[in-house]
Amino acid sequence: MQGSKIRVIVVDDSALMRQMLTTILSSDPGIEVVGTAPDPLVAREKIKALNPDVLTLDVEMPRMDGLAFLEKLMTLRPMPVVMVSSLTERGAEVTMKALELGAVDVFCKPSDIAEGGLMAHGRELIDKVKSAALARVRPLGDRPASAAPRLSVTTIYKSTDRLVAIGSSTGGVEALRDIILALPADSPPIVVTQHIPPKFSASFAQRLDGLAAVRVKEAAEGERLVAGHVFIAPGDRHLAVRRSGAQLITHVYDGPLVTGHKPSVNVLFHSVAEACGAKAVGVILTGMGRDGAEGLLAMRQAGAATIGEDEGSCVVYGMPKAAYELGAVERELPLSRIADEVLRLCRADGARG
Repeated sequence: MQGSKIRVIVVDDSALMRQMLTTILSSDPGIEVVGTAPDPLVAREKIKALNPDVLTLDVEMPRMDGLAFLEKLMTLRPMPVVMVSSLTERGAEVTMKALELGAVDVFCKPSDIAEGGLMAHGRELIDKVKSAALARVRPLGDRPASAAPRLSVTTIYKSTDRLVAIGSSTGGVEALRDIILALPADSPPIVVTQHIPPKFSASFAQRLDGLAAVRVKEAAEGERLVAGHVFIAPGDRHLAVRRSGAQLITHVYDGPLVTGHKPSVNVLFHSVAEACGAKAVGVILTGMGRDGAEGLLAMRQAGAATIGEDEGSCVVYGMPKAAYELGAVERELPLSRIADEVLRLCRADGARG
């Protein structure tokens, strides 16, 4: 970053929205809005002239498709982008694609903008921009292709009675996509908590389900955790795991924020430590803050294998770093090696080391 302030360009087709976003961001002494643009074509010239640290980008704009602009940006001039989206089905779908293309985070426009709702969420926007400024953004590279057609679930992993729990935040949508698309159809059951807005988690799960060999769905209350399935926490509910006789089932519930989040990675990891003990693998991926560190430590102390994404492949080396410093991470690995290591650990003969 140039100087002591984070330099931001705000891109939105609404003049009122540009003004409000500028007012919010400028209220923080660590941020300077150096320019605004009504569409991607103007934004392109502003980026060249002003060299910002972070871009806020409206999901739906005229003149040029926002996704096409983002894809070109991430290919030719990668930079941290925070998407600004409405809480609609269409907005969620487009935003999830944007996150897959490399956008760092998403800020949801509240429904009561006219009544001052946007200003009330100002701190959230400021925090997301500050987190984005710390992100490592790489050029848009090749992505995993759609997986092979789904096969019937075999007993290779099912017989080991292992459960995999994954937690992630900033940059996690892209990281989770890479891991889940690398899994075979007979993978062990996987539970995921990703910090994501309400309504977006369902769209995220649906997109992955259409690409992956495993089944991917937004978790609901009381579902059996079976091989070949990935369960993603709803964006406004905690996901935990509990036993019902010999079976593991989901527990999805409302409640207060834990470690500043709902869903909370700590909630998931603590529940897996209690329900599964050594019959689990815990993975903590890219993200800002320290949610998941204490829970992953509980998993390790219960005998589970634990993996942290290494600094070199993280978009934001916050959550994995906090877990590592706490002694919760048994082994750090680059993102490209995590799926294979998880599967190795879940095989009946998978040795630690």
